[in-house]
Amino acid sequence: MASISMKELLEAGVHFGHQTRRWNPKMRPYIFGKRNGIYIVDLQKTLQLFEEASNFVRDLVTRGGTVLFVGTKRQAQDVVREEAQRSGMFYV
Repeated sequence: MASISMKELLEAGVHFGHQTRRWNPKMRPYIFGKRNGIYIVDLQKTLQLFEEASNFVRDLVTRGGTVLFVGTKRQAQDVVREEAQRSGMFYV
């Protein structure tokens, strides 16, 4: 899988989390801070965990495993479908 850079995460707006009033305490370790009522996600942790997830998926597929792509947001549906089809996997 292709690696991703901190710059690419920033440009994609990955660091923008939910509004602060929609707090989930389980996310505490991954929150860098808050600004203008929005949580800012810790991109260093995101990058590390992205690499771990990427390695896991690569190893799973190498062993013949199956991946289910899930896209519940309307804006992600097309990309989820296209990438699942491209990789010969399933999607919802």
